[in-house]
Amino acid sequence: MNTIAIPHLFLTTAGRWTARMLSLLSIGLLLLFFIGEGFNPFHLAARELLLSACFPLDVVLGMILAWRWETLGGALTVIALAAFYGLHYSGSGQFPDGPFFVLLASPGLLFLLAAVTARRKVPSDNP
Repeated sequence: MNTIAIPHLFLTTAGRWTARMLSLLSIGLLLLFFIGEGFNPFHLAARELLLSACFPLDVVLGMILAWRWETLGGALTVIALAAFYGLHYSGSGQFPDGPFFVLLASPGLLFLLAAVTARRKVPSDNP
């Protein structure tokens, strides 16, 4: 194994496991919010139901899928975050305050980065 392959393999593995651990943390926090608030989808307005389908449900689904299919799950998570911000902005005229939605969805971006580094060709010493 050449000297370039070892750091590349380490970065890919470290990125993948960092994304997985952070995804567990994000999913756990989202579940705590929903359970603690007594989430009942039948008491939501149509706009609120659409927003809750975009952010928590699709983001969690994306992170779960990313454990097996990093590109698909990471892309779903990032797209769900963008859709959530777009729907929120179109309804209220402003973006949500604070970085919390982005932080909760950040493992999706890490899954995408891990997928990209895993596919990257490492130059070898042999011709």
